[in-house]
Amino acid sequence: MKFNYLARTSQGETQKGTIEAANQSVALETLQSRDLMVIKLKSAEEMSLLGKRLRIFERVKRKEVFIFFRELAILVEADVPLVQSLKALSQQMESPYFKEIIFEVANDVDGGAAFSKALSKYPKAFSAFSVNLIKSGEITGRLQDCLSYLADYLEKEYYLISKVRGAMTYPAFILGAFLIVGILVIVMVIPQLTSVLTEAGQELPLSTKVVIATSEFARSWGWLLLLIFAVSGVVFWRYKRTKEGKALWDKIKLKLPIFGKILQKTYLARLSDNLSALVKGGVSIIQALNVSGQVIGNVVFQEIIWQARDEVRVGRSISSSLEKHKEFPPLFCQMVKTGEKTGKLDTILGKLSVFYGKEVENVVNNLSQLIEPLLLVGLGVGVAILVFSVFMPIYNLAGGL
Repeated sequence: MKFNYLARTSQGETQKGTIEAANQSVALETLQSRDLMVIKLKSAEEMSLLGKRLRIFERVKRKEVFIFFRELAILVEADVPLVQSLKALSQQMESPYFKEIIFEVANDVDGGAAFSKALSKYPKAFSAFSVNLIKSGEITGRLQDCLSYLADYLEKEYYLISKVRGAMTYPAFILGAFLIVGILVIVMVIPQLTSVLTEAGQELPLSTKVVIATSEFARSWGWLLLLIFAVSGVVFWRYKRTKEGKALWDKIKLKLPIFGKILQKTYLARLSDNLSALVKGGVSIIQALNVSGQVIGNVVFQEIIWQARDEVRVGRSISSSLEKHKEFPPLFCQMVKTGEKTGKLDTILGKLSVFYGKEVENVVNNLSQLIEPLLLVGLGVGVAILVFSVFMPIYNLAGGL
C-alpha cells in the first residue's frame, strides 16, 4: 500500500512525500528510522477520491494572497534566500490548501524552476497578472520591488471589493429578514385567522382578500414555486458558466441601473492599475494588454482590450482603439492619449486608477446612505399593509360584537 506523509526533519524542515509499505505501522516505523518526525500519515488510496472531491471546493482567499506577497517581499528585502523564505511562509499559513501550494512552489523553485513558472501552476491562487508581474521582476532584477507593488495592489483591490460588499450587506440582511417574516406570517398566521374572518360573514377589504389568496396559494403550491426557483437557479448558474452565458451576463451587468456604472468604474480602475503595474515592471505593452484582458473580469471589457492589443500590434495607439467604445469615457481615452504622447503612460494610468478607485468608493458610500432610508420606508409600508390586512377585519369584527 501507498501512504502520503507530512513530516519534519531533524533540522526542522518540512518534508512531504509518498511511501510504500505493507501497512500504516510499517510505514510509520520506516519514516521514523529515517529520523523524521511524522506529522500526518494517511493511505493514498483512501485519500485520492475524497481529495479530488474536496479540492473542487477549496479556494484561496484574496487576503491570504496579498499577505503572502507582503511577507515574502519583507523576507526577500532582508536578503533571506527565496526558497528558505517560501518554506518559512508555508509553515505559518493557516489554510492547509494554501500551505500545500506554497510548499510545492518552494520545492519547484528549489528544483531549479523560475518562481513565476512555479506560481503559474496554481491559477486558483495566483492570477495571470501576478505571475506576469513576478516574471518581469525576475527578468529586470527587481523582484523585491515587484513583490511590494503586487502586495499593495492586491491589498487595495481586496479592501475595495470588501467595501462594496460591506455596503450591500446591511440592506440585504434587512430585506432578507423582512421576506422571512412575511413568509412565516402568510404561511402560519393567516391560515389561523382565515376561518374566523370567513365565518363572520363580513365583507373583507381588498388587501385582506389578496393576503388570504396569497396564503392559500403559498400553502398549496409553495413547493412548486421553490422547485421552479431552484431549477431556474441551477440552469442559470450552469448557463452563466458557458462562454455565451458569461458574455450575456457581463453585458447585462453593465446595463443595470446604478450598479452598471459602479461596475464600469471598477473595471476602469482595475485596468488602469493592471496596465500601470505591468508597464512599470518592464512588461511590453502588447503583453500588458493581453494580461489585463485576462484578469479584467468582464467579457465585454476583455474583448475591447484584446482588440486594442491587436491594433497596437499593427502600429495604432491604445487611445484610438478605446475611444471607439462607449464603455470607455472620453476622460479615460484623453488621459491615455496624453500618456502615449508624453511617454508617461504608466504614470497617467496610475493617476487614472486612483481617480476611478475614489469614484467607486464615493458612489458606493452614497448608494449605501441612500438605500438604507429607502429600504426602511419600503419595509415600513410593507409592514403597514400586512398589519392593516390582518388586524382591520378583526377590529371590525370586534366592533360589530
